[in-house]
Amino acid sequence: MNELIVVIVNSGFEEQVMTAAREAGARGGTIFNARGTAQSQDLVKFMGITLHPNKEIVFILSSREARDNIMETIKKQTGLSTAGAGILFSLPVSSVLGVNLD
Repeated sequence: MNELIVVIVNSGFEEQVMTAAREAGARGGTIFNARGTAQSQDLVKFMGITLHPNKEIVFILSSREARDNIMETIKKQTGLSTAGAGILFSLPVSSVLGVNLD
């Protein structure tokens, strides 16, 4: 069984996530640009327009055995309470084609 590790961080912190993941054994990942939509006090208003912060979503495919170490290393090195302010979770992946995780 494999796992998809999903990390959502503020823009500019995706390389820190990947550096930590690689140190913990991840071979690589895929980074998507995204835009947050949460309503909070942190949103910036500019000329009457609310600017939503840019986010980066990092997908890392890993073996189930490697998942916890990768996630823990990302948590420790990027810190979810730092300026990166991210979310980190995993999802089971039942089938993978074209990738060898061994």
